[in-house]
Amino acid sequence: MKLLLDTHILIWALTDDPRLPDKAKEKIQDENNSVFYSVISIWEISVKHEKHPENVGFTGEELSAYCQEAGFLPLELRDQHVIALETVVRGEGAPPHHDPFDRMLIAQAKAENMSFITHDMLLPFYEEKCILWV
Repeated sequence: MKLLLDTHILIWALTDDPRLPDKAKEKIQDENNSVFYSVISIWEISVKHEKHPENVGFTGEELSAYCQEAGFLPLELRDQHVIALETVVRGEGAPPHHDPFDRMLIAQAKAENMSFITHDMLLPFYEEKCILWV
């Protein structure tokens, strides 16, 4: 199975954070799975670190290096991912969600036929089979 990690899951996995759900840890450690990180997550951390370095203690460059050290595979941004963004469906009556990074990660997972692992409570409101909430 190909897994794409949401940014917070990625950080929790790299830092061995106790908030990482056991189900996510099992999927990430399963040798039958290929674990990917997205350039979108690197971009997200770069933006957040620039705005609030006191809250985000590492740069996008450092996050990229940590991902490579961990053996995670990079997923670049492609035209097909941006086009898939136009097809991402949010359920009717779902609470508002304004995070463009999450939407792009979902589109990437959808376009690449990956499972997108997240713990974000707002993401299951997207009607996308690729989302795996843990």
